[in-house]
Amino acid sequence: MDSLNIRHHFPIFKEHSDMIYFDNAATTQKPKYVIDAISNFYTHHNFNVHRSVYTDAGETTEMFEQSRKNIVSFINASSAKEIVFSAGTTDSINLIANGYYAKHIKAGDEIVVSIAEHHSNLLPWQKIAKNNGATLKFIPLNEDANLDLNAAKQIISDKTKLVAVTAVSNVLGNINPIDQLTTLAHEHGADILVDGAQAAPELPIDVQETPIDWLAFSGHKMMAPTGIGVLYGKQDLLENMDSPRVGGEMIESVSTTDYKVKDIPYRLEAGTPNIEGVIGLDAAISYLKELKMTNVQAQCEKLGQYLYDQLNALDGVSVYGPTKRQTGIVSFNVDNIHPHDAATFLDSKNIDVRAGQHCAEPLTHKLGVNATLRASLYIYNTIEECNRLVDCINEMKEFFNGSK
Repeated sequence: MDSLNIRHHFPIFKEHSDMIYFDNAATTQKPKYVIDAISNFYTHHNFNVHRSVYTDAGETTEMFEQSRKNIVSFINASSAKEIVFSAGTTDSINLIANGYYAKHIKAGDEIVVSIAEHHSNLLPWQKIAKNNGATLKFIPLNEDANLDLNAAKQIISDKTKLVAVTAVSNVLGNINPIDQLTTLAHEHGADILVDGAQAAPELPIDVQETPIDWLAFSGHKMMAPTGIGVLYGKQDLLENMDSPRVGGEMIESVSTTDYKVKDIPYRLEAGTPNIEGVIGLDAAISYLKELKMTNVQAQCEKLGQYLYDQLNALDGVSVYGPTKRQTGIVSFNVDNIHPHDAATFLDSKNIDVRAGQHCAEPLTHKLGVNATLRASLYIYNTIEECNRLVDCINEMKEFFNGSK
């Protein structure tokens, strides 16, 4: 895949022709195909779903449900019943925590996460553990900054009820061994939840080949709108999941004293859904399918490895994570320059990177730093942009430190 061959699909790069956008792990830019799909919805199909018998609303409902089927194909789920629309990864994980594990985790049980988790896949489990008297355990990283699978084998036990791990670290950019962790969790009778926020935009996902129990991901990190996400759960788990939110459209019948809920997934989708977001997500997934996820993965890996190698060759620059790159996420620091100052300098050069703890504070502490710079690359980025970042870092070192 050639970045330049698809870059013209993204109107923002025409509007901001000098911008180098390296903050894709926070959110991705949107191709015209997705923008047009949203515009077409509001222009021609702006009707509520699952409510009315008139033809126009029925057509919109068909479009909405077609998106659910497209997601089934995208992650190879068994059924559309296993796909629940949410507001994003954070919302999906909270729904799982409050709708399922709040009643299935008890005192003496253990929940296992990695030290590299995003706060969205840590705080809900801290809360459940505290409220229910369970124990939260952490899988460490090995010397190569990968998840320590040998340690995981010692930590995950018959007391473990849930293993909750990210597929791709939003700081280190490495891919966790989800296959092995799934096998390990199931050997001990535990479920496994995968935070797919950084994986879904870049990697092929097959929830039957690797039979994880739960998956959460966000649309806006894969070129869809903000405020839309997916909760995948095995059907038997979803059928035993409470509805944390109740209200319109998730009920079969209501009396003055009680109510009966619909079948999954609808009973987990109370209220008017984010129809625009679902339509946009459908377009984004169709766009990714057209590009082929294997090509997307190869492009992101190539860019990530190139940038890692270039940064790692610079004096006075510390790059975090494995030397063998698997994604487009590269975190680093420049000696004697605070990450916020560095990001401000790069901003003056029209280079957008993120500075901070990246919602992964325990990992930041483990790395022994207060914050890092993060350049996260995606399919529309280029080698030339990577070279420009390196050149600007050399300029920055001279500006702040008086030497190259």
